[in-house]
Order: sequence, then structure tokens, then C-alpha cells
Amino acid sequence: MALTMVLTMVPTLVLMMVLTLVLTLVLTMYLTMALTLVLTMALTLTLTMVLTMVLAVVLTMFLSPGGVCISQSVKIPREPKQGEFDKVIRRLRENPNARVVILFANEDDIRRLLHAAKKANQTGHFIWVGSDSWGSKISPVLDQEEMAEGAVTILPKRLSVRGFDRYFISRTLENNRRNIWFAEFWENNFNCKLSRHALKKGSGLKKCTNQERIGKDSSYEQEGKVQFVIDAVYAMAHALHNMHRELCPGTVTLCPKMDPLNGTLLLKHIRRLNFAGIAGNPVLFNENGDAPGRYEIYQYQIRNRTAEYKIIGHWTDQLHLNVRTMQWPGGVRRVPSSVCSPACKAGERKKTVKGIPCCWHCERCDGYQYQADTFSCKMCRFDLRPNANHTGCDPMPIVKLEWSSPWAVIPVLIAVAGISATLFVVVTFVRYNDTPIVKASGRELSYVLLTGIFLCYANTFLMISTPDVGVCSMRRIFLGLGMSISYAALLTKTNRIYRIFEQGGVSVSAPRLISPASQLVITFALAAVQLLGVCIWFGVDPSQAVIDYEDQRTSNPLMARGVLKCDISDLSLICLLGYSMLLMVTCTVYAIKTRGVPETFNEAKPIGFTMYTTCIIWLAFIPIFFGTSQSTEKMYIQTTTLTISVSLSASVSLGLLYMPKVYVVLLHPEQNVPKRTRSLKAVVTAATMSNKFNPKASLRPNGEAKTELCESLDSQSKGSGSPP
Repeated sequence: MALTMVLTMVPTLVLMMVLTLVLTLVLTMYLTMALTLVLTMALTLTLTMVLTMVLAVVLTMFLSPGGVCISQSVKIPREPKQGEFDKVIRRLRENPNARVVILFANEDDIRRLLHAAKKANQTGHFIWVGSDSWGSKISPVLDQEEMAEGAVTILPKRLSVRGFDRYFISRTLENNRRNIWFAEFWENNFNCKLSRHALKKGSGLKKCTNQERIGKDSSYEQEGKVQFVIDAVYAMAHALHNMHRELCPGTVTLCPKMDPLNGTLLLKHIRRLNFAGIAGNPVLFNENGDAPGRYEIYQYQIRNRTAEYKIIGHWTDQLHLNVRTMQWPGGVRRVPSSVCSPACKAGERKKTVKGIPCCWHCERCDGYQYQADTFSCKMCRFDLRPNANHTGCDPMPIVKLEWSSPWAVIPVLIAVAGISATLFVVVTFVRYNDTPIVKASGRELSYVLLTGIFLCYANTFLMISTPDVGVCSMRRIFLGLGMSISYAALLTKTNRIYRIFEQGGVSVSAPRLISPASQLVITFALAAVQLLGVCIWFGVDPSQAVIDYEDQRTSNPLMARGVLKCDISDLSLICLLGYSMLLMVTCTVYAIKTRGVPETFNEAKPIGFTMYTTCIIWLAFIPIFFGTSQSTEKMYIQTTTLTISVSLSASVSLGLLYMPKVYVVLLHPEQNVPKRTRSLKAVVTAATMSNKFNPKASLRPNGEAKTELCESLDSQSKGSGSPP
């Protein structure tokens, strides 16, 4: 039936050519020819769909520069129920950022979909892209022009076939009896009934007079697909002709090779064709069997309240789009945005939505992460930190304790004052080296103790200096050495006092190792233990400056810093100061044991007060120092706490042991005189008898017996030429 209609519409010359070749093949080839024509039309339809998709892709890329993706795909049922199109619109509204809708639907479904969108008050929201089933038709957009504004559609590029209008207009019932459907077309076209049909009363139909003329008594416009039908018939004719020439050379009739016809071979000849069509365009097929597409692109625009389809481009081998002529809903010239998900900002990764690969959520690369690629974040290297927008990593700034920092200024001021006071005491003692008070304080141990105090103050400058191998090595040596020397000297003094009074209670002979030389040997031996430990430490782990990237690794990466410091851990520091603490505790024990010694004897009570105060200082130091190990200001707090604690310990010793003597030496020289002494034998005998017959004699307020014993021992030492 379709074949007969096609043959009726072609020129006489074309019909003669086709009839000559296929006259004897009508019965055997009817199905094959129909199948081939259907295939040709199917290929054309496929190309139309492909072009629509290409147009949609290009348009979507234009609307969304970030790329093309399909947010969701919705099927329209073959027989949609009531409310089905409302459901489709609700689905499309689930992602309000995706606005472009590509339609492959018939014009009735398009009309109902636009109506559902209008009912949902979505006018101007969606950008429609329609296939050639929409084209430039009025029916889908009738009474809903504003809803369809901005829609982009396509139509095959059509050219009017010359002579076809003249031929078709001249057709009447008399000269076109071959077409069995022409009579039905005549009735529908002129709204009349032929005499062969009985007219019903009240039908409003008139009887056809056969005097009606197409284009005169009815509207007429050449169907746009006429050229494609003619080209399809020509393609079949050329293929049959080429096949006949190949299989039946030299004959004008069918040969056995073409009886029956091989449809597969005919299709091969169709795909090899390349000839000029009725409109002058080449007719050919590519390796996939697709014919080259030529389409015009329309946009439905409203100008001055008048709606029309305006050509905005065309497709001939490639897309040609005139963007400047495009107009979007509301008459807007600016290209609307259509994205499933907005583009992520710098430093954010895309977390795709399950089942919808082109939709995502943006997640910021937080902490010390940076955006490695579109979909992932990675941690910066340990010595790096992310930049401000987390798109990369930058070197972490290196900090150290600066001299201008408040954390350094206060310890330095204390150290400068302490060093000045220490030097003042040393100068005073040297100046008045032979006076009784200086002699009675034990000059040798006093100078050793003052040296230790000086080193304690000097440690402040080592702790604040820029760490390097030399500075770190000196820190290891002198941080514990100054305290070890100080407490070793004090321990030697308190031990000497304790042994003198213990020996005085049981014997009149003097204890061993109480001479100044012996005291110095004991002091240096105790301090040498500290040096030995440091030497072993150097051998096991040489000193070096390191950059600690964890010390100030704050929760805010922009505040993170690398800390330049010496490789002395908290545990190493405890070991370094541990021996000094041991000497301090031992000295405190002896200070407690000699608390009953008279004030006039060898600084017993000042030493006791010194040790008690020092213990309190270091008991306060421990929680402050180790309690700030998790603080971002750890380096500053711990350095300041340590230096101030060491300086305060030295200041206590300097203030309680030497400032009173300097005060007497400089301001009250009348008190700087020797005391009355008796012979050693008499004093020891009196002390021994007193202890023997009166155990409480040593508790007398004036402490005469013990005082005289000690003074006699001191005098004996002086007599031998050495100070006590």
C-alpha cells in the first residue's frame, strides 16, 4: 500500500524506469522492496534522533560549560493515565538546577507535558529541546506559548521539488484512478462525499462535484518529506540498476542470478550509492548505513507578544548555531544555567550521588587535606600545610623563640639581673677575701657555688639562642651542670656540718675529709657524675638541631608551624635534670638533719631555707612544664618555665646565702670580726661531757658547746694555714 502511494507521487520518467526493471519482480520482490524502504526510513529516523541528541548535548554544553550529563531519564507510557504527566513534571522538579529537558515524544504527548508544566507553575523554568516530531508545529504550543518559549527544535532541511506542485495540483479523480486512496483523500480534503456514499441527514457534508481543484478550493502546501520519498525511490532504482548490471551484464531482462532477488546483496548496493538527489543534495550512506543529515534548528520565541519559530542554525555535517539570535524565557538574552549540581569551589571534592553519576555533593577538603583531583582529597606531607583554598600544599613556616618575644624578654631580664648580682658578690668576696665572714663561709666552696649559680643564669641565653649543633651541645652540657655544681657544693657543706656534729657526740677527734681540699674533691666528684652522663649521651645520640612539625600542628592549618629546636625530648630533659634533683633532695635531707645547728655556725639554717624554697620551686615547675605538653604554645611555655625555674633556684641560693654576708661586709664592717675561740681539746671535752651527762645539753638556746666545738675545728684548720 505504501509502495503504490509512493509510485503515484513520482514523475513519469522515474516511474517508467522503475517499472521496466521491476515488472517481472513485483510478486517476488514486493516484500523485499517494502523492507528496504522501511529500513531507509528507519535510518533517517535514527539519524534524526542522533542529531537531536547532538543538538541537546551542544546546547547543554552551552548552557552548562562544566560538561554534559543526564540527571534522570523519565519514560512516558504508551497509553498514559490521568495525572501521568503531572508525575513526570514532579520528577523533573526534583533537581531544580537541571533545567534542560530533551523530548522524544509525539506532538500530543508534548502538548500534554507542556500543559502539566504550566499547571505546576513552571513557566520559564524548563528549557525544552524537541525532536522533529515537534519541529515547527503549532498544535503542541497552542494556548501555552509562554510555557514553550525558548524551546529548541529541529526539522529536516526541506526543499520544494520543482514541478511537483504543478503535477499534484493537476490531479483529479479522472486522471488519477490508479491510486485507490486518492478518492478518500479527495473527500477529506474538500469535506464532501462522493456519490458512491449515501449522505446522512444532518451530517453537514455536501456531495462532491468533481469540479473541485486542489489549491483552489482547499489549502495546499507541499509536504516537506516529498523530496525524501523521491530520493528513496531513486535509491531503490539505482541499486536495482547497479545490481542488474553486475549480475546480468549485456541483458535487459532478468537473469537467473536475480530470480529470486537476494535482499542482502541489494542492501549492499544501496549502501554503495552516491548520486545527486531530486533537490541537488548528494544521496549516500556511511559505513553504519546512515544518510548524511541536513537539518534546520528552530527556537520558539515571543517578540512583541507574537510567538513564532525562528531559525537559529542548521546542521550540515556539523552544527552551525547563531547564538546571538537566541532568546530565552522572558525575552532574556543571557544564557540560562542548567546543571545537575553546581560546580564545586576550589578546595572542594565531588561526592557523587549514588545512581546519578552526574550529580554530586561538594565536600570541603578540611584539616591538612588538599584537593588532589576532582573526586578526592589527600593529606599534605608532614612538613607541608594546605594553602588558603586547599588546592595544594605549601611549606610550613619555621619558628623559634625570638629574643624580642615576651616569652624570652622576662627570662633574659631575670638572668641579666642574676648575673649582675652574682658578679657583684664575686667581686665583693674577692675584695674582702681575708675578712672573717668570707673566711667563715668557706671561700673555696663559695666560689664553686657562685660559679654554679652563674652557669644557671647563663643557661637562659643558651635556651633562647637559635638552635644548631653547637648550641644544642652546650645546652646538654651546661643545663644540668650549673645546677649539679650548685647542689654538689651545698650538699658537701651540709654533709660536713652533719658529720662534725655527729662525730662530736661520740668522739673528741675531728671527722675525716672536712678540710677545704677534701671538700673541693668531693664537690667536683659529684659534679663529674653529671658530665660523665652527658658524655655517654653524646656517644649514644650525638646532638643536633631538628624541626618539629608536630609541636605546633594546630587544628587550623593556617596557624601550623614547624618548630626549630634541639633534639632534647621531655624524657631526655628529665634524665638531664634528674641527677641535679637527686643532689637537691639529698641536700634537703641533710639540711633537715642539721636544722638544730646554731645560726652562727657555717650557714646551716640559710642552707636549709634555701633548699626548702628550691624544692617548692621545682615542685611547681613539674606540673607547669609537663602540663603544657599538648598546648600550641608548648615551646614558649616550657622554655620560659625552665629558664625561670633555674634562675629562681639560683636567685634563692644567692639571696639567702650570700646577700646577708655582702650586706654585713659592705654596710656593717664592725660585725666582720673574729669570735673568741678556745682550744680544741677543751671544747671537745666539754661537748663530750655535756652530751654524756646531759643529752639535752645540745638543745640549749645558745648552743655553746657545739658552737665552740665547731669554732675550734675552724681555728684548727686556720692554724694549719687553710680556711675552713
